[in-house]
Amino acid sequence: MFRIITVEREYGAGGSMVAAELARRKGWQLLDRQLTADIAKLASVDSRVVARCEEKCDTLMHRLAKVFWRGSYERSLPIADDKIFDADTMVHLAHQVIEEKAKHGHCVIVGRGAPYILRNRHDTFRVFVFGSREEKIRRLVGVKVQEKEAAELVDTIDHERALFVGKYFNAEWPCRRLYHMMLNSDAGIDFVTESILQAMDRMEAAGRFAANINHSDKALHAKPV
Repeated sequence: MFRIITVEREYGAGGSMVAAELARRKGWQLLDRQLTADIAKLASVDSRVVARCEEKCDTLMHRLAKVFWRGSYERSLPIADDKIFDADTMVHLAHQVIEEKAKHGHCVIVGRGAPYILRNRHDTFRVFVFGSREEKIRRLVGVKVQEKEAAELVDTIDHERALFVGKYFNAEWPCRRLYHMMLNSDAGIDFVTESILQAMDRMEAAGRFAANINHSDKALHAKPV
């Protein structure tokens, strides 16, 4: 039986909203911004230094990591001012936090590399939410992002995520064979949510919820950090 759902998403496609609705419908814990807070706590990061650190110039990989790990409609990531908190550290801690959450199950996890980290768990249903450029921009404008900025974010952030996944998980992004479903959110958040729930129910009824990734697949093994 599925006990975990991971939701990976294109920027602006509404994946976080899908995840929130899935968590509500299932009565499960939503792990989106909470994961960022948990990682920050584990790293002894003080959120009060966020604004100051966001003003600093980061290395290329540091900037890519900050984009990848942010929560819904990414804006900021806590970074300690008294220690180096880089992408290597983030990946290492994310493994710890996500694997610990997975032990308890009954959760919906948004991004943060969860589909890759949990790829061999038989109780994890993995989905990818994408959308047309126009609809993603419209959705971002709907949450008060300026249209020009929304277009720039849609055009750049997913490319940066792809570079990040390539470096730390040695995989393409999105890795199509990793997911049980890939859904276009242009049809609406409710449609996507209902489609996922129906697919899960049918797969469980048929007893088809084994992991679909070969454990020896070298292209999906995270690089050591």
